[in-house]
Amino acid sequence: MLQPYSRRHFLQTSSLLVAGAVVSSSFTSKKYTPHLSFSSLGCPDWTFTQIIDFAAQHGYTGLELRGILREMDLTKVKEFATEQSRKDTKQLMKDKDLRFVDLGSSATLHFTEGPERIKNLDEGKRFIDLAQHLDCPFVRAFPNIIPKGQNKAATMDLITKGLLELAEHAKGSKVSILLESHGDLVKISDLEMVMKAATHPNAGLIWDVVNMWSVTREAPAEAYKTLHPYIRHTHIKDAKVVTGAEPKYVLLGQGDVPIFEAIDALAKGGYAGYYSFEWEKLWHPELGDPAVALADYAKVMKAHFA
Repeated sequence: MLQPYSRRHFLQTSSLLVAGAVVSSSFTSKKYTPHLSFSSLGCPDWTFTQIIDFAAQHGYTGLELRGILREMDLTKVKEFATEQSRKDTKQLMKDKDLRFVDLGSSATLHFTEGPERIKNLDEGKRFIDLAQHLDCPFVRAFPNIIPKGQNKAATMDLITKGLLELAEHAKGSKVSILLESHGDLVKISDLEMVMKAATHPNAGLIWDVVNMWSVTREAPAEAYKTLHPYIRHTHIKDAKVVTGAEPKYVLLGQGDVPIFEAIDALAKGGYAGYYSFEWEKLWHPELGDPAVALADYAKVMKAHFA
């Protein structure tokens, strides 16, 4: 026979378990609707108007900017160059029920002290300022490589310090600087080390699954398990992957990458950010028509969560 305390403890514990099961059941029974965006990297020859018209017509709600008409410095793009043009651009986005979700800077953080490092950090800061004007929550920065002859630990420290300097620039705003899993910083343990060292309310991570898996073959579920506290944004794509060769990008679900393992891990974990399609047409001109690829991505993602 249970003692009074034990019985009371048992009933309290049981009630908590039942309540937890109800919450869990409620969460899992609610349909998960992914937030979809795409990067303008995929349509380098489209005007800004073409980009937002296409996004609205195909059910996207977000837009990631990585150059317009091959101009990669967004602060020089006419739609963002003046206070009035930014105001007009924001109204166009609002009219299409779209929002900016990330500005893809080229700021690279592995450089040692000197003019190149200053130039890259200055770019990151200019993009942060632009993001604030555009009500865009995120700006991307690259880690990026471990140069030959440069100590790995020292390079990771440079990356960490650069990320923190940019986060401090964003402090007090609604903008965060996000480090993309990219270049030589793609191992789970390395990314975790940098992100732990760069803890800041205005710093986070862009999880590019292909950039990681194509090099390390570490399971996306394991990557999510370790890195989810830092993930604010994602780059989603698929590729045929052959060891020793560059990934060959293909339509979503037609490659070798366990991309849906990553997508499902995000969804089950309650990820509320954007799944941003990165069709790297600018860097890989041989890739197919962006209109086909971008329309296909929206269709496949919606079918996956139907």
